[in-house]
Amino acid sequence: MKRRDFIKISAALAASTALPWATSASAALEDLRIIAPAKPGGGWDQTARAMEEVVRALNLAGSVSVENVAGAGGTVGLAQLAGQESGNSKVLMVMGLVMVGAILTNQSAATLAQTTPIARLTGEFEVVVVPAASEFKTLADLTAKLKADAGTVAFGGGSAGGTDHILAGLITKAVGGDLTKLNYIPFSGGGEALAAILGGHVAAGISSLSEWEGQIKSGELRVLAISSGTKVEGVDAPTLKEQGVDVELANWRGVVAAPDLDEAGKAGLLDLVKQIHDSAEWKKILTDKKWTDLYLAGDEFAALVEEENKRTTDVLKAIGLVQ
Repeated sequence: MKRRDFIKISAALAASTALPWATSASAALEDLRIIAPAKPGGGWDQTARAMEEVVRALNLAGSVSVENVAGAGGTVGLAQLAGQESGNSKVLMVMGLVMVGAILTNQSAATLAQTTPIARLTGEFEVVVVPAASEFKTLADLTAKLKADAGTVAFGGGSAGGTDHILAGLITKAVGGDLTKLNYIPFSGGGEALAAILGGHVAAGISSLSEWEGQIKSGELRVLAISSGTKVEGVDAPTLKEQGVDVELANWRGVVAAPDLDEAGKAGLLDLVKQIHDSAEWKKILTDKKWTDLYLAGDEFAALVEEENKRTTDVLKAIGLVQ
């Protein structure tokens, strides 16, 4: 046998016995670390562990682990990624719209501009609710009073500067209300906010649909609007836009990578996340957890982050939370 024929045969055998994932751009990943910049159990942690599950199932990396780095709305983890992981193409960090606000309200030295945007993955839409006995029968009833005197409409929701607070500000701005008088009361959890709404301590509540789904189905809460761009299947409520309020907002989650990646490293992570997203395993997770698929990758995701940063900055400055 001639030497060149032997080389051809050897190469063919090597290709036929290669592991399935070795044909992808992510094959160079001997190990992958996913940072969840929050305590175990929350949305970012669940997203990180769902990704870990799919990476294991598809053999997309030699090993994969999740690291929780909690604090300051995710900005502690962000600082670690931006400051300690430069050029490292074996690490991803889960983040989302909440982090955009937290960077501003915490005056974080680390920003998303110091990361490499990879993809938006999922999102949850927000609902505006009132108790069943509320004087506000429609969104128009609420926004009329909001426009007349924003301070007389108390909203209850999650942390100051978070997605719920941002949505309250965007609605107030869209209907011509005075943002400097926005009356928003933050609560540490959905249970506290629910008690305040049902007890009449606030006029309306804002949260993700899943947070109060049980009370909505039982009739204790009435949904005035949902923040999606189009009607959501299974939700008996019109969107804000359908009712003349030009606002769309999702509490989205995505992933970013370390700064200063080379093109091969960035391409490998983009490919890895696309394989996760396209898999049957990921689709099952979305169904099981009732997460909405909002996949947006690469430059388009980078543009979204910039847009969300500008919109959030404008609103939080008008509210007075950011200088």
